[in-house]
Amino acid sequence: MELRRDWDLSKDSTTAQLQTHAGSERSRDWSLYGIGLLSPVNILSIVIISRGKCGLSTCTTRYLVAMATADLLLIITDVILWRLSYYYFPQCFLNITSVCSVVAVLLHAATDCSVWFTVTFSFDRFVAICCQKLKTTYCTEKTAAVVLTTTCVLLCLKNTPRYFTQEPGEIIDNVPWFCSTKSSYYTDPKWVGFDWFDTVSNPVLPFGLILLINALTVRHILVASRVRKGLRGQIQGENRSDPEMESRRRSVILLFTISGSFILLWSVYVIEFLYYIIAGRKPIDYTDPEYIFGQVGYMLNNLSCCTNTFIYGVTQSKFREQVKKVVKYPLTPIVQLMKKENI
Repeated sequence: MELRRDWDLSKDSTTAQLQTHAGSERSRDWSLYGIGLLSPVNILSIVIISRGKCGLSTCTTRYLVAMATADLLLIITDVILWRLSYYYFPQCFLNITSVCSVVAVLLHAATDCSVWFTVTFSFDRFVAICCQKLKTTYCTEKTAAVVLTTTCVLLCLKNTPRYFTQEPGEIIDNVPWFCSTKSSYYTDPKWVGFDWFDTVSNPVLPFGLILLINALTVRHILVASRVRKGLRGQIQGENRSDPEMESRRRSVILLFTISGSFILLWSVYVIEFLYYIIAGRKPIDYTDPEYIFGQVGYMLNNLSCCTNTFIYGVTQSKFREQVKKVVKYPLTPIVQLMKKENI
């Protein structure tokens, strides 16, 4: 059974023409939307969180900054270096085969980092909430740096072979242009195995791990809550605040909103992939509802790159305060100048 195919940037590819005939205009609109909205939002998150004034631990701060950075890199590689260069600047050097092959590697590496950083963050919060003995040694700034660096290096190495899966879409003046996936990628057992490994590692395995981690976390919280309420006498009707439970509640809200958003926005893509595995059908007709469903999955994947910032704003009051300060900062001199002129 032929595996799913990646986006080919080849002008001579009939499949690519079918897929982009009606979708190219939508892709351009979403690209502009991504540049206009998603990039500044992620940059704002990186700046605010990295300052360490949001009331979060240094460990959590490292994970959130890494996640926002990976999301920003994904927007840059997918939207700017990959799609915009192809649609608006077809003769740009970015569309030379050797260059766009490197971009393809960076794009997949950024996607993997964005996904797996969410997994590492979820596991870190699971340890912090459920494993008190391990918390003191694992939930540290140093451990977070090691975990994130190791994850990033491994994912970059994992995607390096993708460079050799591309071939020129056309030759112009002896210069190879555009990237088209080699036909051997779908028939050679080594490449077929690589594609299966790539699909399992992202998003099937991360999707399952996040569901498992959240389920274990919920189970632990329910058990711990009953025990603490019993010890504090709240079962008999007492209504005293519990600082430990309040702190844990904020941590759980942050964890569940981030991981829940990931599961929600990636679920369409996962369902589409599982359907393809079961049915063995990958439509290329842009009017086919199944094709549209798959494209919606890709769109939601890109949308997931900007949701974490809004999650921070909804769940973290100190983050909202920092956003207000950042927004007001460039306006303050102007207001002061206007007041002086009025005086």
